[in-house]
Amino acid sequence: MGLEEDKVKPKPFQLCIVFLLMYVGIFVIPVRGFILKNCRITNDEAICVGNKLTAVPRDLPPTLVNFDLSANRLRRIQPSDFPALPVLRRLDMNRNNISHIDSGAFSSLISLQKLNLNNNKLVHLGENVFEGLSSLVELRIGSNRIKEVASTAFKSMTNLKFLDVSYNKLQKLAEVRLILQHLPKLQEVVLIRNGFNTFHSWELTNSSLELSAIDLSQNAFKDFRITGDVFTNLTRFNIGGFSSKKPMIWDVCNSTFLSQVSRLDVSGLPLALQDMQALLGAVNLSLTFLRMNKMTKNLSALINMSCTIPTMSTLQFRSNKLNFVGPYFFKLCVNVTELDLTDNRIHYIDENAFRSLTRLRILTLSRNKLSRVPSATRNLPFLSKLDLSSNDISEISCYDFDNQTKLTQLSLYQNSIPSLKECVFKDLVRLQVLKLQTSHIVKLKGAFKTYLPNLTRLHLNGNKLITIQPKEFEGLKSLQNLSLHENQITNLHNDSFVGLTTLLEIQLQSNCITAQDINTGAFNALINLRRLDLRENHISYKKDAVLTNPPFSNLSRLRELSILKQSHRLKSVLPINFLEGLANLTLFSARNIHLASLHKDTFNYTPNLETLDLSVNEFSYLTAQPFFPIQNLKSLYISRTVMKSLDFFIEANLTQLQFLQAKYNQFSVITEEVIKSLPALSFLDFQGNSFTCNCDNAFFINWMETSVQTQVAYGYTFNCSEPAEFKNKRLLDFDIRSCSVDTGFIYYVCTTCTILCFMVAFFTYHFMRWQLVYAYYIFLAWLFDTKHKNKQAPNQYDAFISYNTHDEPWVIDELLPKLEGQQGWRLCLHHRDFAPGRAIIDNITDAIYGSRKTICVVSRRYLESEWCSREVQAASFRLFDEHRDVLILVFLEEIPTYLLSPYHRMRKLLKRQTYLSWPRAEKHPEVFWEKLRQALQSGDELGDRRFTLNVTETA
Repeated sequence: MGLEEDKVKPKPFQLCIVFLLMYVGIFVIPVRGFILKNCRITNDEAICVGNKLTAVPRDLPPTLVNFDLSANRLRRIQPSDFPALPVLRRLDMNRNNISHIDSGAFSSLISLQKLNLNNNKLVHLGENVFEGLSSLVELRIGSNRIKEVASTAFKSMTNLKFLDVSYNKLQKLAEVRLILQHLPKLQEVVLIRNGFNTFHSWELTNSSLELSAIDLSQNAFKDFRITGDVFTNLTRFNIGGFSSKKPMIWDVCNSTFLSQVSRLDVSGLPLALQDMQALLGAVNLSLTFLRMNKMTKNLSALINMSCTIPTMSTLQFRSNKLNFVGPYFFKLCVNVTELDLTDNRIHYIDENAFRSLTRLRILTLSRNKLSRVPSATRNLPFLSKLDLSSNDISEISCYDFDNQTKLTQLSLYQNSIPSLKECVFKDLVRLQVLKLQTSHIVKLKGAFKTYLPNLTRLHLNGNKLITIQPKEFEGLKSLQNLSLHENQITNLHNDSFVGLTTLLEIQLQSNCITAQDINTGAFNALINLRRLDLRENHISYKKDAVLTNPPFSNLSRLRELSILKQSHRLKSVLPINFLEGLANLTLFSARNIHLASLHKDTFNYTPNLETLDLSVNEFSYLTAQPFFPIQNLKSLYISRTVMKSLDFFIEANLTQLQFLQAKYNQFSVITEEVIKSLPALSFLDFQGNSFTCNCDNAFFINWMETSVQTQVAYGYTFNCSEPAEFKNKRLLDFDIRSCSVDTGFIYYVCTTCTILCFMVAFFTYHFMRWQLVYAYYIFLAWLFDTKHKNKQAPNQYDAFISYNTHDEPWVIDELLPKLEGQQGWRLCLHHRDFAPGRAIIDNITDAIYGSRKTICVVSRRYLESEWCSREVQAASFRLFDEHRDVLILVFLEEIPTYLLSPYHRMRKLLKRQTYLSWPRAEKHPEVFWEKLRQALQSGDELGDRRFTLNVTETA
């Protein structure tokens, strides 16, 4: 055919690269949530205490401020343990097995302020062990085994103010010097119980230190010398606490070296009386607090020496085996305002023993052997706090507290006082706190009916009270806190608490109070009560009928109510209006009262409830109705309730719930609907449940691992109970990929297929679009031929001539006269016989299928022509489709085989078909035309060969 086409072909490779880049960009790594192993997150704090951890958890949120890793099994700290905690301020690793800390292990903790490494197994502090801790202000490394400290160990800690290296094995002050030389802001250092036996100030430093406090107690010093003014700012000085057969040598060459000390502890210090006098003389003008515990000798002399210090106001004299206090023992202590004589085995105090202590305000006599309130206390007109706890006092008389009009706090707990008297507290008009717990009190006998108008706290817990008589506390007009727990109270009257209109909290747990007691209206007078604790009593109801007199109907300001743990095992219920009147209740605990169900109207009276504890009951299941009135619920405890399902959450509409504890129940599947019904949930505890390891829990497993909002406490410990092959295996080890179609994988496959199809279509269109067009028309022809096979009309032409425009002269001058003029064949030529206006491809197809034969006039120009090659392809398609000899090849020029290599279709035809060569017929043209006539005249079947084309053949 004579049509030529543009040879400029677009190159698709740049487009392919673009599409591949787009394809790569489709995939984004998903953001994973966190699930901490054996840890709990509360706001900005991670608590991982006592969980046998051998490594620091890695899935920590970067917003942590406090991190508690104490009581675990950590052995080594590495830089990779704390990679991304930029705002962490407090790190506690107390009570581990840490024996080595790598250099720079804490270098990423740029905001850390407090570090606790107490009670570990550190022996050596290496080079730069605390590198990067420039913000640290407090370091505790006590109770280790530290013997050596590298010179650069503390180099980075330029802001450290407090250092505790107690209970280690440092023996030389030179080792302490290596520490102190890098700590310019250090104010307090604690070196309790190391291995020091000498203290020479020149070994510690050559210049003054900025220390305000130093604790050297429990080091067995034999020689203590201060030869320079190294403690110019020292205000707290602790030394002593060890025993020695020989007195310690004390040499402070200048009495002004300790002139700033205001708090001094010389407990148990084995110092000669003369040296002790020198020591006390050095602090004669600054001392305000003196601790002299466990002094075994010269007690009276030590008291006299200490009391001569005019500035001293607080004297602690504990555990000194004083036995009795004579009339002149504290004669010189006229300036003392606080005296502590705890644990001295005192059984007698002279009536005039404290007469000189006219300024005394606080007196502590606990843990002695006193059998009565000492009359000496009556001579202390300014006394405000008196502690007589843990003695052998068996009776209090009406005169024991005479004239104590300024007393504000009185402690009499842990004595043996079976009963009180009405008049015992008659003069204590300013008393605010009275502690009488654990004193075997059986009867109050009106002790609180008239007096103590300013009392705010009364502790009567741990006694043997059986009943609260009417108006027993009527005189306590200012009482705010009343502790009556751990008694034997069995009877409450409707006016037992009359007069307590200011009471905010009452503790009645662990008594014998029954439902009848609280139904008497005993609490009606407590109109300002905020907290009521009735745990561990015998409050039980058999019917949920409406109560005639709801027990808390007058407590409109109550915020917390607890009624937990009864001794009986009978099932009980809560009356419908049990909580009537509690409009402001925010916490209700009904733990272990053997509830079997909840009435739907139980919480109608508590719309502001935020915390609800229903643990240790026997619900088996709960319905959603009881929770409808408490939509603001934030914390729910339902552990050990034998529950088998949490489906009630789906309809309960608890959208504000943040904390859910449901440990040790019987549910095995957590559905997607349950989780989605709790959109605000931030903490979840499902320990002790037996989960089913199958696809029913696929969503829950995936949610646990990916949720960035909710922490699932101890999620790594959840075990499977069924099926049998997964029993006792971890829930998180179950592979959920087999449960559902991976949408990510589907997206990947679909995207890949789409792009591959696009690329195939692109390349196909670019390189084979004409083959597709021809195939389409061939397909149509095949359909037409199949449909009209029996009624097909005879061919319109004998042959269709396919040639290139450049070869048209040969066709017109040579071929046409011979075949049409002399031999009489009907030929189809495109320039003469194609129908005008039709598509070229339609004309070509009709011409090929409307002719018995197709003659291809092949030349180099023919092979280069796109349209000619399409005509050859169409003719070859017909050849292979109809299995008839319909194609004749005529070569106008010699074309070597290697030039035919790019023309796959032509080479393939030459291997199957014979062809005629015009150049070789130049000497015998009549033979050429005869062979061509025979080819046109031959049958259509490929196997029908009644003659031989002997001009040129190719097998």
